[in-house]
This record gives sequence, C-alpha cells and structure tokens, in this order.
Amino acid sequence: MSKRAEKPWNRKNGRDAASIAAAADRAWDYVVVGSGMGGMTTAAMLSKLGRRVLVLEQHYVPGGFTHTFARKGWEWDVGVHAVGEVSEHSLPGRLLAKLTDGRLQWEKLGEVYDEFHWPDGLRIDFPDSPTQFRANLLEAFPDEGDAIDAYLAAVRRVAKAMRKYYLARTVPRAVAPLADRFLAGDAGKYFMQTTKEVIESITENKKLQAVFAAQWGYYGSVPSRSSFAIQALVVKHFQWGAWYPVGGSGSVAKELLTTVAESGGWTRICADVEEILIEGGRAVGVRLTGGEEIRAGAVVSAAGIQSTAKRLLPPSYREQAWASEVTSLRPASAHVCLYLGFEGDIRDTGASGANKWFYDTWDMEDDVWEVDARCADPTHEVPPAKVLYCSFPSLKDPEHEPGQRRLHTGEVVTFVPWELFEGWRDAKWRRRGEEYDTLKQRLQDRLLEQFLERIPGLRDRVEYVELSTPVSTDHFCRPMAGSIYGIEPTPERFRNPDLRPRSRIKGLFFSGSEVATVGVMGAMMGGVLAATSAEPVRAFKYLKALG
Repeated sequence: MSKRAEKPWNRKNGRDAASIAAAADRAWDYVVVGSGMGGMTTAAMLSKLGRRVLVLEQHYVPGGFTHTFARKGWEWDVGVHAVGEVSEHSLPGRLLAKLTDGRLQWEKLGEVYDEFHWPDGLRIDFPDSPTQFRANLLEAFPDEGDAIDAYLAAVRRVAKAMRKYYLARTVPRAVAPLADRFLAGDAGKYFMQTTKEVIESITENKKLQAVFAAQWGYYGSVPSRSSFAIQALVVKHFQWGAWYPVGGSGSVAKELLTTVAESGGWTRICADVEEILIEGGRAVGVRLTGGEEIRAGAVVSAAGIQSTAKRLLPPSYREQAWASEVTSLRPASAHVCLYLGFEGDIRDTGASGANKWFYDTWDMEDDVWEVDARCADPTHEVPPAKVLYCSFPSLKDPEHEPGQRRLHTGEVVTFVPWELFEGWRDAKWRRRGEEYDTLKQRLQDRLLEQFLERIPGLRDRVEYVELSTPVSTDHFCRPMAGSIYGIEPTPERFRNPDLRPRSRIKGLFFSGSEVATVGVMGAMMGGVLAATSAEPVRAFKYLKALG
C-alpha cells in the first residue's frame, strides 16, 4: 500500500518510527485540538504555509461532523448533507481545491437541492439558480413580488459585506472594535437584527415569512432568536445549488489531513486533551488525559470556544470574566438522527439527491420535537415531530456501490430538547440503561412511522434502523449541550467580543464555526480565520493568489 493510500492518522505522533522520532526531537509549530472542519482547515492551511502541525482528535475517527460510520454494509455521514460554494466560482471552493491539491471532488445534488413540503400540500423547490428561486417563490406567492425582491435584496447586501466582515475578525484585539464598526458594514448591522424582525418588516404574509425562514434547520435557531445575517448567508450559500463530497463525507478528512501529513505534520486519534498548558501567560502546548504533555509554538483550539473556555483552560482562566461570558451563551438546539438502511432501488419511491423537508406546521418557532420523559412509558402516546429533514446519502455520492443487494441509505433529522437526554451524558456508550433504551426505541419507532407516512414506498425496503441521540453527539464530538451547531447564532452571540480567532491568551487561537458562522463552510471559514490570524503575512499572500 502506498503512503498516499494509507490513512493519514493513527494513535501516535507520526506515520512510522522515523517520523515519531523526528517529532520527539523538536516541538511542533502548532498543535490543533479537534479535527472538525475548522480544525482540519486550519491545520491544512498552516501546513501549506510551511508549518509543522499536529492535530489531536479524541475520537477514534477524525473529521468531527464530517466523519462517517458503517453498519452491516451501509455507511452514513453524520453531518454533511448539502454543501454550497464549493465550485471554482467561489473563494471557499477554490481554497478547498488548493488545500487538497485538487483531490477533494464534489458532486452536485441536481437542479433542486431542497424540497419543502408544507401542511396544505404546497411544495416549493429550492433550485440551483437565483433566477429560478425567485420564480419559484413568485409562483407560490404571486401577489408578493415586492416583498420577495426586498428579501432577496437584503440577502445580497449581507453577502456583499461578508469579506470585510471576515477581515475584521482577523485584526489584533486592540483595534477589533474599530474594525467591527467600519469594516463589517451591512453584515454587522444584520447580525444585530433577528430574522423575525427583518422578514416581518418585509411582508405581513405569515406563510411567506415561514418560507423565507424555512431553512433555519441549517443553523439551529428559530427566527425570533437567530441573527438575520445567518439566514441571509444560508440563502447566499446555496444560491447556485448544493454539492456532496465524492466518496462520501469521509473524503473531506482524508484529503485535508493528507495535506497535513505530506507537509511533515500528523493527526493523532484517541488523543483526549485534558488541558491547554499556559506558562507565563502564553499557551505552550497541551496535556492529554493520562498526563502526556505535547509542546508547540502555539495552540489552536478547534473544540469550540465555549467548550474550550469551560473544559480545556486551566481553572484560573475558566473563572475570568470573558470566559464566563462565553460559557453563558446559549447553545443551538440538539438533534436526533434516524439512520436507515434500505435494500432495493429507492429512486422510484421519490427519493433523490435532493433533501426533503416535511413541515407539519407553518410556525417556524416550533423548534424542537415536544417529547419528554413520559415518552418512555408505553402507555403514553409519542407526539409527531413538527419538522423532518430527510437525506439520502447513497444517492448523492457517484462512487456509492449498491452491490447485488442494492443497498442505499437514508437519514431523518429533527431537533429535540437537550434536557431530556442530559442525565445520560456520563453513562457509557451503548450501556445507558433500560430507561434510556426504552425511550430511544419509542422515539425511533415514532420517527420511522412518521417518515414512512411521508414516503410510503420505502416501507418494504427498510432493513436497518438506528437512532442517534444528543448524548451520542456528545460522546463522539463533545459539543456543548449536544449541539451540532455550537453556540446559537443570535445577536447576543455576535455581540460577544471574544468569539474571534485571536484569544486573550498569547499563543492560543480559536478555530471553527464559533469563530465565524455555522455549518460545514462556516466552520471552514473559521479555520481560515484562525490560520490567517496566526500567520497573517503568509496567509494573506496565500489567499490573495486565489483571487
């Protein structure tokens, strides 16, 4: 097997004995804590800038929410369902291509990437064309042309201002307030307004308001709480459609971490960071669970700023006012995901590469499935979820091999209250007890039945079912309160002066979605900002070459 074909990670500090010995002789330039999209992007970019980077991942599979898992011949992604802006026409797409030397490839989901199904039978497709998107909205709401145009104009204003907004996040802390004020422009203004405030100022049509905000599931915050800028960025992100990684979402980690390995760095799995080492007011490395210390010129935490402040800093730093303010922010909603394995062709049932959203309400404030502890009681009726987000990964990946059994996969996601599951957070995986198992089984059965009522043709093709809960998310990825999106993207979040790549501690940088915006590409941009803040001269030169 060639080095290129090998996995660019293991449980050691290098690929082989020689590289491990070399690593022991000198400190790493950077240690990156966490191998989610943000951490991998930071590590790959620093590697391209000539730095030796060690990525530390507590899970046995790197990639964060880009990783995959398999059961009995089926394989699912855990967080990558649709990604925009990855073509050569966008800066993120060009950057990902450059960071992976063109190895990471993407497949478009089709002319429609999201289908929305509403309570009264209305269906609205979200297409890969801004012109067609406007036409689809106008067809559904023919008397609302002015409101539709006003909404899309607001989206364009936010999109236009984002480059300067990101630039403002990279400046030294001393001038950050001025940069936020004068560079952020319309983006900064819309970060301070809620989605509800903006769309209610545009139209009084409640159904159109719901359609405008219908993609709130991509950032985990309902219109009354979310910053409008985040909603606008989702629209902008998908304006030319959505893509999926060729080879599955695991390809993202493989290719970004290959770049790290080929530049003299490495990724170490099952490496649980207990604490960031701070000496003389400067971050100098990390201590792993078990006591091993790893030294570096600087540390990048891609474990989430809130999680870092609460779990990874030394106790005296956790008690500082800035850390307390960060940890007081509300996490976005937690979720459950129903993983389905099908046998037989599923395209003739209506399944496709497009994601399907099934709403049983026009009220976008219905943010979580109304389930509680009573649902573990067989005599208690489990209510239906108000929204289902359905994805079929095997139909998105052109390299998927269904085999003679014609195996395909599906996923059904909805949001749930973290508090219902929090009591099992410290229990062992797959050994959480009878009450948990009963609750999980009843939620799984209800969600499956609700899904099959929507797509009945799949009923006789379901061969495997497994439900993940927020404590599974916590176990494998360790976000705060089981939230896949981290800190909720509210105006309060974006007012906080410490959610930026440069921390108050010398030698410590933050990466990931809490630095920038939410989702896969939000985390990626957070990774870019971290690398740029750590190596500004080299990074700006590197980015300038992309255009």
